[in-house]
Amino acid sequence: MASHPSSAPGASEPTPRIDSELTALKDAVSVALEYAKELGTTAAEVAISKQQGLSVSTRDKEVETVEFNKDGALGITIFRDGRKGNSSTSDLSPEAICQAVKAADGIAKYTSEDPFSGLADPALMAQDIRDLQLYHPQDIDAEELAQLAIRAEEASLSVDSRIRNSDGASANAHTAARVYGNSHGFLNGYCSSRYSLSCVVIGEESDGNMQRDYDYTVARKYQDLLSPEAVGLQAANKTLSRLDARKIATAKMPVLFAPEIATGLMGHLIGAISGSSIYRKSSFLMEALNSQIFPDWFSIEEQPHLIGALASANYDSEGVATQDRRIIDRGQLETYLLTSYSARKLGMTNTGHAGGIYNWTLSHTNQTFDDLVKMMNTGLIVTEVMGQGVNGVTGDYSRGAAGFYVENGEVLYPVEEITIAGNLKDMFMGIQGVGKDRDLRSSIRTGGILLNEMKIAGN
Repeated sequence: MASHPSSAPGASEPTPRIDSELTALKDAVSVALEYAKELGTTAAEVAISKQQGLSVSTRDKEVETVEFNKDGALGITIFRDGRKGNSSTSDLSPEAICQAVKAADGIAKYTSEDPFSGLADPALMAQDIRDLQLYHPQDIDAEELAQLAIRAEEASLSVDSRIRNSDGASANAHTAARVYGNSHGFLNGYCSSRYSLSCVVIGEESDGNMQRDYDYTVARKYQDLLSPEAVGLQAANKTLSRLDARKIATAKMPVLFAPEIATGLMGHLIGAISGSSIYRKSSFLMEALNSQIFPDWFSIEEQPHLIGALASANYDSEGVATQDRRIIDRGQLETYLLTSYSARKLGMTNTGHAGGIYNWTLSHTNQTFDDLVKMMNTGLIVTEVMGQGVNGVTGDYSRGAAGFYVENGEVLYPVEEITIAGNLKDMFMGIQGVGKDRDLRSSIRTGGILLNEMKIAGN
């Protein structure tokens, strides 16, 4: 059980585990659904979440902030004859819940009719609720988290005299309980935990110019975090590698996205194939279903039921059962990402993606990141991108970047103040290789991604 930090009210009392509240949260959802039924609504859905946790940040090996959070709210959506109303409350007393239901119903009576709104099909509701082992409570207090952050800072500052300062470290321990129910009779809930540690380091060159970089670790289980020393060391080494960065001449060349940047590249695919983007005709992948958009060796598997993974779930935020599926099969786009609303708008089948994606795993070319560097021969490794220069309608891509210039398969020097540009359609089709050493710290599990060519704007 986590304890309140000393600055929090009631610091002497232990914080109850979040799973002890799950039954009460289900009861609150039941109250809301029952009252909605009494009001004669067409349908209703209710979601409630509660989060609690500790966050400790340090700077120069001294505690800077200690934050304890405990919050949550119940949200209800009422459907009445094609109309929809929403309301929410953080007060979970029966009286307050009923008042929120009444407010949502009142709103629904005055909104415009929308034939596509409503609950997901009852046949799609999750039936097989597995224990995905997402919840691992840990007895941890603010002092222990502070020591993790301080140890990460100490490790980073001991690496090299050019590491002049820490820009801070942060250690976090959070748990959550979520319950969803609707008038189909679906009512389920689960708890989850998430622990993380990060460290940011500043290095200084001989001419006074400075660089910074960071590293982090995140896990469902506290014991699965990397050691603070490993995080601090990696943050320092990444910062040192960026010292004496320079620009390069404007050119076209291969680009290798580091794994943590490659996840962002695939994030643009998510936006482009989301049902809302398709029915609004705001995607560069309109009419791309069942067509080739990647090389024919490239696939993406979605695996929602991986035990203990960061993006695992039995059902989406509408209660629809999640399932293993191929998003990309041998280069072809197999599915859009559809909610009940977008599926109806498009005349298609709901895919259970209300609320996001679930553990995308990219196929690889059986090469490590170092193998991809050698394969690239001469080109650019991108380790940071900046700005919002991505047009979801046209696929045009232009972002500030930093990384490393490679020649003859060897890293020569760090690069900064450049722009990389292309079009996402060409970039996707131009993927030459994907690393097998995957980064598992997000919902997209991939190694580095090597592209055949991008425009580099430099000197």
